[in-house]
Amino acid sequence: MLADEPGDVFLRYSLAMEFDKEGQPDASLSRLEELTKEEPPYVPAFFMSGQQLARLGRITEARAMLRDGIDAARQQKDMHAAGEMSELLASLGAAGE
Repeated sequence: MLADEPGDVFLRYSLAMEFDKEGQPDASLSRLEELTKEEPPYVPAFFMSGQQLARLGRITEARAMLRDGIDAARQQKDMHAAGEMSELLASLGAAGE
């Protein structure tokens, strides 16, 4: 399907999720990062990246991704996504911890 529609954001997101499920976090994070750079950015990619980075213990990177995602979600008026990412960010604690 992706070969037929290489620009399909949801298909690309789904592929990134499959890489994560198969234990390939670098491949997953790489594809999610591409989606965060789309115009407009694909907001769910920020949240999933933040979750994966946190799970990998890459907390500083997770916080940065979530902050960027909150900004993107607010710009797109997606307050639900902004709220979810804010909750995850708060659960990661302050930057100095």
